[in-house]
Amino acid sequence: MEWLPALKLDWSNGWLMLGVFYLIFGVLMLMTPKDIVIKLFSVSGWSRQQVIFSAIGKPFSLTCLGIIIFSPLKIWQDVFMAGCAVFLVGFTGMMIALFNFRNTPSNQPVTQGLYRISRNPQWISLAIMILGSCMAIGSWLAILLLLIAVVFYHFRILGEERACLNRFGEPYQNYLKRVPRYFIFF
Repeated sequence: MEWLPALKLDWSNGWLMLGVFYLIFGVLMLMTPKDIVIKLFSVSGWSRQQVIFSAIGKPFSLTCLGIIIFSPLKIWQDVFMAGCAVFLVGFTGMMIALFNFRNTPSNQPVTQGLYRISRNPQWISLAIMILGSCMAIGSWLAILLLLIAVVFYHFRILGEERACLNRFGEPYQNYLKRVPRYFIFF
């Protein structure tokens, strides 16, 4: 691991890992009903503070992604293998959560599949995938930027939960009481 790998655009950079995910994600979104896609990306019902904190987190996550895209994978090194394993855990969780989300009607809260053990499996899985990518390129700076972004995205998650509470009412309130926000945490 190093603070910041030498940045250059190459075929064997960290973009490969995220590229696979975003390609599959894009195809899945094209095959998903429009009302479900709108529900997935909606920011209605957020407070001004949640919008601001979410916006503050974006440059950290975008910088982290930039480092991943322009940094070579540490192929044949232990950090690469560990990073790939972590990435696959996140990727698997994300795919399951996306299908759970996709298969729930837009007029209902998503409470099935991974959503039975976490209210936010997509965000957690995405963070795990990006962490795996940071490890695979061997960058402490990318990991630090990811951690800062995750703190700010907590406010985004609060906004999403608030919007769901306003939209779905008591059933969602009961769901909030039953299921932790971050798997076993909180």
